Amino acid sequence: MGTISLLDQSVSVGAVGENSVIIARERQKSLVLRAWIGSGLFFMALPGTLLGFSNLMAISAHHGLGTLPAAWMEGHGHAQMFGWIGSFILGIGFYSQPAHGRSVLRVPLSCYLLWTSGVAMRWFGNIYGCQWRTLLPVSAGFELLAVMLFLYAASHHKLPESGDGNKAKAPMEMWMVSVLIGTAGLAAGVIFNFVECVRLGLQGGLRSFPHSLDQKYLVLLGWGFVVPVVWGFSARWLPSFLAISKPSVRWFRMALLMAITGVLFGVSGLPKPATILFALGSGTIGIALRLTERPHGHAKIHGIHPSFPVFIRLAYAWLIVAGSMSVWAAFMDVHGGIWGASRHALTVGFAATMVFAIGPRILPHFAGIQRIFSTQLMFFSLVCLQTGCLLRVVFEPLAYEGLASFAWRVLPVSGVLELSGVLLFASNLMATFLLGRRAFATES
Repeated sequence: MGTISLLDQSVSVGAVGENSVIIARERQKSLVLRAWIGSGLFFMALPGTLLGFSNLMAISAHHGLGTLPAAWMEGHGHAQMFGWIGSFILGIGFYSQPAHGRSVLRVPLSCYLLWTSGVAMRWFGNIYGCQWRTLLPVSAGFELLAVMLFLYAASHHKLPESGDGNKAKAPMEMWMVSVLIGTAGLAAGVIFNFVECVRLGLQGGLRSFPHSLDQKYLVLLGWGFVVPVVWGFSARWLPSFLAISKPSVRWFRMALLMAITGVLFGVSGLPKPATILFALGSGTIGIALRLTERPHGHAKIHGIHPSFPVFIRLAYAWLIVAGSMSVWAAFMDVHGGIWGASRHALTVGFAATMVFAIGPRILPHFAGIQRIFSTQLMFFSLVCLQTGCLLRVVFEPLAYEGLASFAWRVLPVSGVLELSGVLLFASNLMATFLLGRRAFATES
């Protein structure tokens, strides 16, 4: 009996020690995620949205692009797409990967330093033009190395074994397929960016991409990177969060096929078939995710604002608007207003709304915090974002295409509302990280 008691104590001590190691690793991963999210919020609020607001004010004052440098527009877009969305996705991706030993910090921190440095240098080179022939290729090289490091880390993640007890791999779930396709789109985007930045550094006359090339680049990033990643995370989380059925695999495959084929058409310079496929895919993914289905129970809104399910569905309504307006733009756009409204519906109406809605639900938990700082700030940030996006998408085509001169006076209002929403969202998350109650009992 004494021997058994000693063995039990030894097992108990060993279990406690193993649990301590696991908790320490989770805490380290949470701290790294906070760094990714913090830098993403910085790029979102200052180099991204604030610069975009400044650009919008200048455009509205001159009733057109006027003398606004294209590099400023690209600096804004790069900070938003890579600095904000890219940082969030890479941070969540690293957090989701199993890590052992030093790899918990070494690879994610190396990737973090390369990525944030690259985005910052690109923004500085685009806006100020100082040594841009050097800064643009170096920044693009840093971003490419960061993505390669991320892919290297992800390649060590093993798929779960099948449930029949043998060592055969279980078939990959559709949400993982979609996220991997989006990751491939990100890799293609950073390679595209690196090649073009090197070309600009060697022989370009301006520090911005040619317009036709930039259009293809935006298609690749928007529909080849952001859209599949958001679809994948939606398929992973929404059935649980909204109390709906799991996605339809058949319809999900159809939506992904339409998106991929549309991207191939888009980067080949064929916008009309590309946009038709994007519009069809936007409706198909709503069917696949069963967003119109009656919930089987209560949505999981504990710790967040109860309007959460409404805004999730609004985001996918914006995706349909973006796809439909892209068809309109491909056939009828003259001065860029319809294209701009379509991209805004995609990036702000769809992607940003999903981040603003799901972020308060998952990011505090991932970062080791029990809940979001303020559910009211969450709600008001979403209301400001939705109202601003609605005004922008409705009045931008009217203004740019010369259909209504008063529309130019509405666009700054949309910018103020969106900037307010962004600042509320960023403030809420930062207050959560700084003041929120820690989920780890041993963390002060």
